[in-house]
Amino acid sequence: MTYPVPGPVRTTLPATRTTTPATPAVPAIRGPAAPARVPRPRAPATLVPAAERMPTRKLRTGPFSVLDIGSTKIVCLIGRGEPDNTIRILGHGWRRSHGVRSGGIVDLREAESAIRNAVAQAEDMATERRDSIFVNLSCGHPESRHINARWPIGGREVTQGDVSRIIAEGRLRAISEGRSAIHTLPLDYAVDDTQEVLDPRGHLCDLLSARLHVIDANTTALRNLEAVLSRVELKIAGMVSSPLASGLAVMSEDERNLGATVVDMGGGLTSIGIFGEGRLLHTATIPVGGLHITRDIAQGLSTSIDSAERLKTMYGSAELLAGDDNEPILVQLIGDNDHHYVRISRSRIVSIIHPRVEETLEMIRDRLEMAAVGPAADGRVILTGGGSLLEGIGPMAARILNRQVRLGRPRRIVGLPENSATWPMFSTSAGLLAWAAGAADEMGEPDTRDARPGGLVRRFVDFIRDRV
Repeated sequence: MTYPVPGPVRTTLPATRTTTPATPAVPAIRGPAAPARVPRPRAPATLVPAAERMPTRKLRTGPFSVLDIGSTKIVCLIGRGEPDNTIRILGHGWRRSHGVRSGGIVDLREAESAIRNAVAQAEDMATERRDSIFVNLSCGHPESRHINARWPIGGREVTQGDVSRIIAEGRLRAISEGRSAIHTLPLDYAVDDTQEVLDPRGHLCDLLSARLHVIDANTTALRNLEAVLSRVELKIAGMVSSPLASGLAVMSEDERNLGATVVDMGGGLTSIGIFGEGRLLHTATIPVGGLHITRDIAQGLSTSIDSAERLKTMYGSAELLAGDDNEPILVQLIGDNDHHYVRISRSRIVSIIHPRVEETLEMIRDRLEMAAVGPAADGRVILTGGGSLLEGIGPMAARILNRQVRLGRPRRIVGLPENSATWPMFSTSAGLLAWAAGAADEMGEPDTRDARPGGLVRRFVDFIRDRV
């Protein structure tokens, strides 16, 4: 569903009603799994245009295991690539997040228990155990920046080894005290004086230059994440920036080439990824999400967090609709008397939600204006994540961002939990599967673990070896 930049006529999403079923208890392989309740808001089923371009690369078969550690839920998916370039889910598991706040782990024991149960549920459904896993990067205050790197070629042809080395060189240059580089994504190359070369392999030149997009995070937070996973007997196969994963899941190839922005509205964070010419150009994170709306409702109505979440899911809207004053809603108040209820109108709930959503969208608009990545930041905006299911948020985003807006759900994936209306909640985890199945190659990031230069001596040895 696409929302163009609004004119004088106001449009709204159709009203929906949802329930919040309990997460089924599944026998755990790694430990006892406590049943949990995870809100699953429902939204209109027609969220994404039907036209899609199939990827040019064949997916790896797998299977692969991925873990999305969010502020409201922890999701584990096990999937494999199919011959028709789709990804099939073999097993899935999720639990309400405990020990996680704003994407970071604040309680190791609670986070370990939630991760263990989610992974065990997915493994039980897939009937196999995985020892390594791909994880989303949302902890450690991720930052995005561009750097330049150069590598001497000496008049010969540029090889894949040269490409890997210049990226590794940029990765080393990006290291700063207390922070670790997670992604070093090439934006373009220059072979001598020829600029904007997308693939330098085979070119003859004396000097190879690269413009790189580096995403890094706090080293201590990453170590804590690794420690938690080691307790669950898992090692990290790869770490992927959350907006990058979401973009791979919900954006078409044309959107990534022409320029578009994915906005993943999660529980504790809203992440932004700007794409252009097929590359991820910029990322940003806003420390506001759906949990803040829930707390606003709980405080404004003097009700519990669980009751506020139910009210947001069933009656919430970003903007006031006709007839909202005529719809009475029963709200249980917190206090000594557990049976103390009051009646309020739906407009009262909307009046609490509207300012928070407006503030969030204005912060997104400011981040887009500050990105300084050229026309790509002016392209279409794709809203995804659980927060994008809030009624009325599409037209409101189109008006505040002054851009065409659509709602996005994961593409080319089969077997996601629940029905298609809730799939935006799984965009990050679906994108992690896409990355594991080969999307990393599309972003141009090679495996640099064995190609990292180690100072002047190592560079000299590599320089001589390439010419002998």
